[in-house]
Amino acid sequence: MRLDDKQYEEIKQIVSDTFVEYDVKSIPINAFEIAYKMGLKVVPYSSVASKKREACEMFTNDGFSVEFGNGDWVIYYNDSCNNYGRISQTVMHEIGHYALGHIESGDEEEAEASFFAKYALAPPPLIHRLYGMIGASITVDLIMKQFDISYTAAENALRYYQMWITYGNEAYTDYEIQILDQFDKQKYDKTSGLFI
Repeated sequence: MRLDDKQYEEIKQIVSDTFVEYDVKSIPINAFEIAYKMGLKVVPYSSVASKKREACEMFTNDGFSVEFGNGDWVIYYNDSCNNYGRISQTVMHEIGHYALGHIESGDEEEAEASFFAKYALAPPPLIHRLYGMIGASITVDLIMKQFDISYTAAENALRYYQMWITYGNEAYTDYEIQILDQFDKQKYDKTSGLFI
């Protein structure tokens, strides 16, 4: 589902504000750390009783979140897939539901949470900073390695980055400057090929 441009801009601002509010300033961006700082409980399917685990897996193979009557927000995720990038994407998607204030579930809410996760895990301004630091082409493998995301997520991030470069404004937006400022201490280590 395609959201309107205003929704995308609002979500990008919320991602940026989330980074600042919860002092997120290192790459790769860690969904588990953000959930912890937000006070969200993150529970792997493997840690729940077998009947509940079966129900979780029948509900969704990736993960979901639930807000309990006492106000606790719990993210359940399938840890049997053995793909950290996919798990991270799932957890960040559920953080997106929380950060965006979703109380109902529908196509629009799913599209918003998916975009939140995509943007939060590999923001184009940080990919662009990486490009400036290494002075080489940005590839799917490089994005996957730097941002510790799945291959599919890295493909999507590269496509989005290329669109951002092609169609973006000449100047950074306020939320992009805020993201760059938040991650200002991140340095690129040419020996390891990673941010440190």
